[in-house]
Amino acid sequence: MGMLIAFIVVLFWLGHLVYLLSPWSPDPISFAGAPHILLQAYLYTGLFITAHDAMHGTVSPSKMVNRIVGTAASLLFAGLSYKKLKKNHFAHHMYPGTEKDPDYCVKSQNFLVWWGCFMFRYATIWQIIFMGAAYNILNIRAPEIKLWFYWIIPALLGSFQLFYFGTYRPHRKPHTPEMGIHRARTLKKNHFAAMLSCYFFGYHLEHHEKPGVPWWKLYAEKKPNSEL
Repeated sequence: MGMLIAFIVVLFWLGHLVYLLSPWSPDPISFAGAPHILLQAYLYTGLFITAHDAMHGTVSPSKMVNRIVGTAASLLFAGLSYKKLKKNHFAHHMYPGTEKDPDYCVKSQNFLVWWGCFMFRYATIWQIIFMGAAYNILNIRAPEIKLWFYWIIPALLGSFQLFYFGTYRPHRKPHTPEMGIHRARTLKKNHFAAMLSCYFFGYHLEHHEKPGVPWWKLYAEKKPNSEL
């Protein structure tokens, strides 16, 4: 089931992107283009969460399949290094909300400062080279305005969504006793809001407690008295 879910998420992201960069897609600077930008940003979020599930081995029982899916999803998202993502993410689970947590900013709780630190820690020179090459290749057939509004901006919006619901809100201070050793809180709204906001990833305390549960099953682990 995990492999099928991953395939559907990647297929939807890729299919929608191909359409958006085609001559038949609407003008991105129009009312018709705006919903597509938001949808593609949401699909980018799903793409990263697919890579995240691969890190935890929930896409497939096979380590090789998880590595292949995770690597592909990471590259498609923004040329990210799956190896570095996995290393940092496991450190995040081991030392959440501390100076040893690569996803946590001990110097500032300001959203933009923390997001900047978060992005910097995952950036690599190979990512810049990969994205630059991909941009120039795509620009052969797609106009720059579509690349910016349908490829680059949705990826940035997706990163904001992931950071806000998956790192900033769950792990920001104050760290209360209810957050436990994971220093994580969780979304208290209904399942529809949780799915729309970040593929149930807002159920963050539950994820830290049971990292082997895939995103599409996290709703079943929701604690009724949890709060984000």
